[in-house]
Amino acid sequence: MTAAGLITLCLLSWWYVLDGAGTGMSTLAMTTWEFPPPRYADHADGWSWSYALVMLGMWWVMMVAMMIPSAAPTLLLYVRVHRHHQRDAGSAPHAVGFLCGYLLAWLLFSVAATTLHYLLERSDLVHGMLMWSNSAMLTGALLLLAGAYQLTPLKHTCLIQCRSPAAWLARHWRAGADGALRMGLHHGLFCVGCCWSLMLLLFAGGVMNLVWIAGLAIIVLLEKLLPWGEWLARASGVLLLAAGGMLVFA
Repeated sequence: MTAAGLITLCLLSWWYVLDGAGTGMSTLAMTTWEFPPPRYADHADGWSWSYALVMLGMWWVMMVAMMIPSAAPTLLLYVRVHRHHQRDAGSAPHAVGFLCGYLLAWLLFSVAATTLHYLLERSDLVHGMLMWSNSAMLTGALLLLAGAYQLTPLKHTCLIQCRSPAAWLARHWRAGADGALRMGLHHGLFCVGCCWSLMLLLFAGGVMNLVWIAGLAIIVLLEKLLPWGEWLARASGVLLLAAGGMLVFA
């Protein structure tokens, strides 16, 4: 039941993204294989509060679509452990609480990403319609930032927490519905700590560019699930630093 719910949530999130995420724009029109993406003249208009909420929803649902697959092992293991210890109590409310806590962490990230999106667009560094970088320096800086972070001890620490569901649950277990919510939030913050710099690369390749959305989601999934995921993180860091250096210093 829990697995079916996660699959449904993930599919609905991807459908919403493919449908334009409430922006009224075509996702395919904002998708390109070209990198850096082509630069076009753009004049930044102000955001209304309603549009800002649409953008926040877009970021949050996109994070749900990208992150739920890699978080599923921890949530499913949590449900199994809860059923084992609480045989007379249903696990569905606790699973929902854990999931809500996890999604809350990504909502906090989405608020920060939406604010940054507004500032970059107002500065004409990100195209208002196409939602990708209009500046080679910005693109290079984002690549350098993501590449450098991939090699830091903090990235390694957060990635280990995400890669070891059993050890994480044993270390951070809390009883009750409130405990489930707090555990989900705690685990979500580790995931944000692991992946925030990769998510910011959406500004470089296109916030609604399906190539980058799918590509980053796959990288995150492989980092967390493959036996050599830690080496993949380091290797991708080196590649990102090289690409960023070429753009900044070319």
